[in-house]
Amino acid sequence: QEHLVESGGGSVQPGGSLRLSCKASGSAYRRNYMGWFRQAPGKGREGVASIYTGGASPYYAGSVKGRFTISQDSGEHTVYLQMNNLEPEDTAIYYCAAGGSLLIQSTYTYWGQGTQVTVAS
Repeated sequence: QEHLVESGGGSVQPGGSLRLSCKASGSAYRRNYMGWFRQAPGKGREGVASIYTGGASPYYAGSVKGRFTISQDSGEHTVYLQMNNLEPEDTAIYYCAAGGSLLIQSTYTYWGQGTQVTVAS
């Protein structure tokens, strides 16, 4: 059973935009944080943004603040990541996660399979 289903990755030129979606099912959606993490080639996985499903303010990594926006549709159990002004350094596999806290990876229980985002000319 897939608890998190991601969609929306792809290829875009620098300065472009993409929107990622993550739909949670079953026990994956609870009163806790849902977030996005990413792993670039040859690097470790890092936190990007998270949001409390109960409606608290979102958290962002410094590298994406002002360019990325995380939001949610609680009725659809779905979290979105709107990515604007994309840079080549944003190229990575993006993972949705649920059941955790803030951007602390070790606290997250559920992980999606990942979606590729490539930013190149």
